Amino acid sequence: MKDLLKLTDLQPDEIYKIFHIADEISQGNYGGYMKGKSVVLFFPASSIRTRVTFEKGIYLLGGQPVLFPCETLDKKEDIKDVCGYLDNWADLVVVRHKEIRLMEKMARYINVPVINAMTDSNHPCEILSDMYALSKIRDNFTEDKYLFCGKSGNIGRTWKEASEVMGFELSQCCGAGYEMEGVNIYHNIKDAVKGKDVICTDSLPAEALGDFKDCQVTTEVMELANAGAVLNPCPPFYRGQEVSDEVIESEYFVGYEFKKNLLEIQQAVMIYCMEQGKPE
Repeated sequence: MKDLLKLTDLQPDEIYKIFHIADEISQGNYGGYMKGKSVVLFFPASSIRTRVTFEKGIYLLGGQPVLFPCETLDKKEDIKDVCGYLDNWADLVVVRHKEIRLMEKMARYINVPVINAMTDSNHPCEILSDMYALSKIRDNFTEDKYLFCGKSGNIGRTWKEASEVMGFELSQCCGAGYEMEGVNIYHNIKDAVKGKDVICTDSLPAEALGDFKDCQVTTEVMELANAGAVLNPCPPFYRGQEVSDEVIESEYFVGYEFKKNLLEIQQAVMIYCMEQGKPE
């Protein structure tokens, strides 16, 4: 693998290899791996968790993060020429931009790995981190049954990519008109949650809130799921909208603890991509 633009770029053994590297990092290995290397990052000002963990991860590996706003890539200069110059100095490029097509162009034109730090289409590192966290509390997280509550967007689509690669069962609970193709669909959360082990959510645009009135995850709803079920909302989540306030304060919520793993997983992704290199 040369780049990571979507989860379906990976095979299950590659995902487990990334998990193994993350374990090694947690045990103090790979210190200084990026010494003398520069990672060019393109991030919007609004990014918090993803940007902090990539920048901190590069620093802890001994590398130099060079940060630009993602709007830098929208200027008149052809992206092929931008990549031609970056090739002189960058050892890795991490991009957060609404258009995955832009990242695909960069991957074609640059000779170092390109990592997708989020697009409007998907968010691979985020869901890799969630699966890694699940692997620490489950004997086999691929045997769990997953429910995604939200619209067909970048988070839902990435959970779908994950289910295709890892083979676990995925269902969706949503308002009518917000369905993803190829998954089991429910329109009422109390029906949807029965028999599920992992409940994931995504935030909703204001204009969709009324359409999702039967999809909010509450403590009462979580009590209908399988024993040991967990609630893992994608941040930023909004109390009183896709999730209730009290369920975030309950034992079902694992969000803060799960997101700790973003640091090691994003370090592991960078290491894995750099070790693989580009094909000749």
